[in-house]
Amino acid sequence: MTYDTIFARSFSRYDQKKLGYGAFLGCLLIALSFCIVFKPYLGSLPVLNLRMPVDVGLKMLQITNSYSFEKLRGDDIRSSMATIVNETSSSEIEMVESETTGTNETKSNGNAISSSTTTVINNKNITQQKEMKTLCHVEERTEFCEMYGDIRVDGKSSTVFMAADTMLESGSWVIRPYSRRGDEQAFKRVTKWFIKSGVDAYEIPTQCDQRHNVPAIIFSTAGYAGNNFHDYTDIVLPLYLTSRQFDGEVKFLITDKKPWWIKKFRNILQKLSRYELVEIDKEVNVHCFTSVTVGLKRYPQELKIDSSKSPYSMKDFRKFLRSAYSLKKENAINIRDNGGKKRPRLFILSRKSTRAFTNTNAIAGMATRLGYEVVVTEVDSHVARVAEMVNSCDVMMGVHGAGLTNMIFLPENAILIQVIPIGGFEWLAKTDFGEPSKDMNLRYIGYQIKTEESTLLQQYPPDHEVLNDPYAIQRRGWYEFKSIYLQKQNVNLDVDRFRITLLRALELLNQ
Repeated sequence: MTYDTIFARSFSRYDQKKLGYGAFLGCLLIALSFCIVFKPYLGSLPVLNLRMPVDVGLKMLQITNSYSFEKLRGDDIRSSMATIVNETSSSEIEMVESETTGTNETKSNGNAISSSTTTVINNKNITQQKEMKTLCHVEERTEFCEMYGDIRVDGKSSTVFMAADTMLESGSWVIRPYSRRGDEQAFKRVTKWFIKSGVDAYEIPTQCDQRHNVPAIIFSTAGYAGNNFHDYTDIVLPLYLTSRQFDGEVKFLITDKKPWWIKKFRNILQKLSRYELVEIDKEVNVHCFTSVTVGLKRYPQELKIDSSKSPYSMKDFRKFLRSAYSLKKENAINIRDNGGKKRPRLFILSRKSTRAFTNTNAIAGMATRLGYEVVVTEVDSHVARVAEMVNSCDVMMGVHGAGLTNMIFLPENAILIQVIPIGGFEWLAKTDFGEPSKDMNLRYIGYQIKTEESTLLQQYPPDHEVLNDPYAIQRRGWYEFKSIYLQKQNVNLDVDRFRITLLRALELLNQ
């Protein structure tokens, strides 16, 4: 027996009709009550903001939407809602978020702040996404962070903020923007900078005093700045590597600024950036950028660009220097092609204090008799004058020291002669000048002096370990080694012995 039969026997047709109308009115009242009670919750869907940690550190899946959904269907949800950060390693940290390229902005204290990590899905229209990220690199000789997004630089607190939703595991990254990582003595003088990416909104400076439409690079002129060798290998060359890609459209924010250093390298700085330098430590304003690099790129070796890993080479760098200082001589003399009409120029690097030649006149006289035009001078901080002098010469010679770094201004195929004092300098001489000279298309000759050519022979007895076992001194540490072999030693060249080296240079200039 069906329920319809039972229902027909229990009630008359009139009663069934009344019950039908009553049931309809009851359902209508229930529906109306439901709408009244739950009306506040039937508007557009609220902001969807999900965070799902994928791994310790920075591996993050983010889905954020600040727009309302008019319809929510399975086929409306696209894989573009999320940016997945894959690999991070001990040497590279990456934070990636999605950012709409639309005009969605929020306001804070009258200043526009780009709305980060937003994906728009409205009537199936999905905006194209733009990557926001922070890449921090830890390498053998340097560490630097590259940041892209809504970035704010606060010089007062030495902090760079990134308005984003992801966060470093520790909440921040600390970096000293000087390219000699691992040298604690150098780092003692360098200001620590804090990279805070994805910090909570209340930590980010809301005031944006100056907005810039070009990238920025933050670097220090502390460390060993003032030593000519370190000026180039730790700052100038890394700055070239980091900034050359911008073709002058970049701002330099200098921390630990040394006015004399800026003056010394003004030509180079003006060639790399068309903008006025900013002494960021003294800035009370918050500066805003869309791209900031904190620290400088460099390769582990001294005065080195690895052209297999870089779009630039040492040849490019030397060409850049010739342009910056308007140097005229591109190639060293070729005596054979010259027909003997012009004498090759020999630059003898003079020093006043330590590691100086004690018989410069005798060396110059011998070189002149061999056919050289000799120039004897000491280099100073007037880089333009030094560059012009060095560039005019075909051969440069000097005792191991920072002054030899000016070999970077020699013309192509010129010759560098490094006079190596006693003390086990071979490794240092090779690392600092021997190997770098090859990448500069220079021809290198090393001249190792004998004990009889060192003035240390006049300070210590013949059987002393300083003269006979320099490696025993080295084992006691750098400072003892330096105090003896770098600071107490001068060179009295055996002119007859050294004559062979200058003749070899003439042979090379004939090739």
